[in-house]
Amino acid sequence: MASNPLTELSRLGQSFWFDNISRGLINSGQLKRMIDEDDLRGITSNPSIFYKSIKDSNDYDALMQETFSNRSRTAKDVFYALELRDITEAADLLMGVYEKTEGRDGFVSIEVDPNFAYNTEATVAEARELFKSIGRPNVMIKVPATTEGLPAIRQLTAEGYNVNATLLFSVTRYEEVVNAYLEGLSERVQNKQSIASIASVASFFVSRLDTVVDAMLKDRTDITEVDDFMGKAAVANAKVAYQTMVTLFSSERFIKLKERGGKIQRLLWASTSTKNPAYNNCLYVNNLIGPHTVNTMPDETVKAFRAGGIAKRTIDQDLEETQILLDALDNFNIDINAVTLKLEQDGVRLFIESFNSLLDLIQAKRG
Repeated sequence: MASNPLTELSRLGQSFWFDNISRGLINSGQLKRMIDEDDLRGITSNPSIFYKSIKDSNDYDALMQETFSNRSRTAKDVFYALELRDITEAADLLMGVYEKTEGRDGFVSIEVDPNFAYNTEATVAEARELFKSIGRPNVMIKVPATTEGLPAIRQLTAEGYNVNATLLFSVTRYEEVVNAYLEGLSERVQNKQSIASIASVASFFVSRLDTVVDAMLKDRTDITEVDDFMGKAAVANAKVAYQTMVTLFSSERFIKLKERGGKIQRLLWASTSTKNPAYNNCLYVNNLIGPHTVNTMPDETVKAFRAGGIAKRTIDQDLEETQILLDALDNFNIDINAVTLKLEQDGVRLFIESFNSLLDLIQAKRG
């Protein structure tokens, strides 16, 4: 029987999470099979995933109809009723992973309303409510890592919640997220509260950077051998983020927290499907494997990696070439910081649009 590269990732220090959730995934037994056969260790969700699940199936119609009977409930209330059922059942299925890994894995991520991405207080309030409603320890609250999201990440960590800091594109913003996480842990220690059960990830989006940088390179007639730089910026940027993680979590500041039970906030590679069909469909998995990381893969990437992925440590290979590439892009006046800031803004906007489209879909079904 051929080996399954997905199951080999944990040996290399990386956890495989699934960037998908649906009623059908749970009811069909597929989620349980992936846990048993693929060593699946977590799930991430977002409004786009639920939009597709609700639009493309009738799996939610019965509960939706039941919820609609209370006319005072808004479309958002109805959506949360559907979402919380899926999240809760998925968390229960992953509870064994959570216990086996002593709270390192086995998480299901649920996102706060992205309309609150620039509102710290609303983000914190909804995060508390979502966690309370689910009532499971193996849930992570996704908080967009905007400027306003940073104090929410710090406060929620200080209150003992598991946080998935999402929509990260830049190394600079990632450093700010780590700082917010460490500040939250430090506050709990100062208040003589335990930090041993708190887990957190920083979701660093990968493929979208190549989409933008490749387009910029194609427009440059002054660059010879432009193909040498295509499809490489995203992995290079992610590898720099990883080196930043190694530095920050090797610091004396973290070592003191580790002695009190503090966990490393792992880097989670998100947006790992290959957008350009000319590239290897495992590009953003094969090249980002290493300790203290998570890769959350959509269905097509899971199938591709299961069938032909290469499970070996790559995250800290070719670092000199990585720096040469980034220096070259800088010399071409391609400002990675400006690109990643725009990607963050676009990412928030797209999540808001997806969330609002989802509510419109539910309202239309109500009609």
